[in-house]
Amino acid sequence: MTTTPTPTATAHQPLAAEGAFLPRELLSQVRRHFLHVDTCPFTGKRVFFENAGGSLTLESVVARSAEVAGIPDNEHRDNPASHAVSRIVSAGRDDLASFLGASGGVIFGGETGTECLFRVIRAAALAAEAGGSIVACSVEHPATYDATAQWARRTGRDWIEVPFDVEAGRVTAAHYADCVRPDTRIATILHTSPVTGMSMDVAEITRTIRTVAPECMIIVDGIQHAPHGFLAVDDYGVDAYVISPYKAYCRFNNGYAWLSDRLSVVDHDRLSGKPTDAWELGSRDPSALAGVSAMVDYLTWLGGHFTEEPSRRACLVAAGQAMCAHERALVHRLLHGGAGQTGLVDFPGLQLIGQADSPYREGVVSFAVEGVDANQVVAELGARGIRVHARSDDVYSGNILRPLGLKAVTRVSLAHYNSADEIDTCLAALAEVLPRP
Repeated sequence: MTTTPTPTATAHQPLAAEGAFLPRELLSQVRRHFLHVDTCPFTGKRVFFENAGGSLTLESVVARSAEVAGIPDNEHRDNPASHAVSRIVSAGRDDLASFLGASGGVIFGGETGTECLFRVIRAAALAAEAGGSIVACSVEHPATYDATAQWARRTGRDWIEVPFDVEAGRVTAAHYADCVRPDTRIATILHTSPVTGMSMDVAEITRTIRTVAPECMIIVDGIQHAPHGFLAVDDYGVDAYVISPYKAYCRFNNGYAWLSDRLSVVDHDRLSGKPTDAWELGSRDPSALAGVSAMVDYLTWLGGHFTEEPSRRACLVAAGQAMCAHERALVHRLLHGGAGQTGLVDFPGLQLIGQADSPYREGVVSFAVEGVDANQVVAELGARGIRVHARSDDVYSGNILRPLGLKAVTRVSLAHYNSADEIDTCLAALAEVLPRP
């Protein structure tokens, strides 16, 4: 630890609606850990508010990954280099388990989180008892929404679409209760939406599903939630939880899935001589797992400023809570303004997805403005050095935007390394782009 840790509230204590910024000096230290934090290598100075499309990358992740990527030896050879690679892989898996908050089960890696979700849903659909239904929600990313629809069709099952609350931008256990049947074989849950920005109560939804269908396989897309707080897979009661590390300060092109003991042994693609719970096909990239360990090292360092507990897991929880509080403070400033800047809620004709001060919002504010094209807003902000993104009625977001009656929204997505000054810069730019109050 680089500084003396200070006590913090327990991990489950509610945060104030306006959040709490990280101390300025600590935020400066945090920002120094990341590459390209305020400058794009192609366009120069900019504010990065496109974190839902992929976070900034830790410098330590890039350095450690490059170091390990240069090792030519593979695992399972009788030489010191191979043994070292095995230790790197083992440490990476242990760090993934700590990050996920998983004390058991199986973790496997794939090309992307989307690939992992498709593989798990396919295996569950082929292994489950014939007939019945598969349930997904219209707020979900295509990684689960499309996969469940396709595998319901391919296995001759009913595909049931759970509607979400368009006013709140989220789905609740009550919505699932209306759709789950005793013969529901598989249900998917999105932990946090990259479009609405709202998180779901995974544990409560899971309990509701199991009350009706105790044997249902429950698969969670945790990709967007992973960078916005701590994970607690042991507490969710689900059968699979999937993340994509590029959303959580690591590299592109790898995803990881945690599987429960019962789901890990269903019939699935594997080499015949491998154990029944083996899911990885071919050798894993040890440099990717080394990058995961570097990410967990960073979060452990950050959490050490907010807890005196020495364990890696305790520091991860403390870091997650502090990150969540800081992001909430950023969102509050974006919505309500500060330092003389007008907040989003005061711009005329502006429609937010979800309530402004929803306690379920995680780092994402999506909005539409009457008579203003979302793509034009993105372009105008880009010209002023503010990088945001437009989500449109397309293959990725159409199922979410259509129930909202929107063709496109501008998305501002934040992370714990963003600052209040950057919010003020964004609001000043929006005042030039949007109709004024």
